[in-house]
Amino acid sequence: MQTLETVKARRSIKHYDPDHKMSEKEISDLISAAILSPTSFNIQNWRFVVVTDKALREDMKAAAWGQAQVTDASIVILLCADLKAWAKEPSRYWRNAPQQAQDTMVPMIGKFYENNDQLQRDEAMRSVGMAAQTIMLAAKAMEYDTCPMIGFDPAQVAQLINLPQDHVIGMMITVGKATKPARDRAGQLDLSEVLIRDRF
Repeated sequence: MQTLETVKARRSIKHYDPDHKMSEKEISDLISAAILSPTSFNIQNWRFVVVTDKALREDMKAAAWGQAQVTDASIVILLCADLKAWAKEPSRYWRNAPQQAQDTMVPMIGKFYENNDQLQRDEAMRSVGMAAQTIMLAAKAMEYDTCPMIGFDPAQVAQLINLPQDHVIGMMITVGKATKPARDRAGQLDLSEVLIRDRF
């Protein structure tokens, strides 16, 4: 599937075949695509919790106000981020770069993020957002359907997955085989409303 066709074909799907299972290779391929998503300073702060355990997904469904796709999809991916990734051995993010690039970039990371909790959280959400779109497009190219979700209690879900204190949940994505097509698109705004040239 060509990229622009994939973008147009991706829809948020609510109804999945509960009997379909993704192979470990398919899951690995999907997350391998996700980690090619960009992050500031290459800190790779996203963390992907792939949930297949049935009992855990039942608990997550309850935390998501009974939304069936949480248990019916083949997998659920919780897109989390490590808020302190910038401080955890930052040299490893640049280990394959030329020495000059390492010497320039690595010291800049701490200076940029240190003592700025808001920036750390903003960066986490930016990273999660970019990775989420990569996952959804890669899944569609693999002939899977997805649904991005924020309709859940993040505190409950964090407890269920033992989320570390210095991590945050950005969103959840269900992945699987659709049993019903998406509804017709609700309506896109005209480009004249959203496209600005040079200045507002």
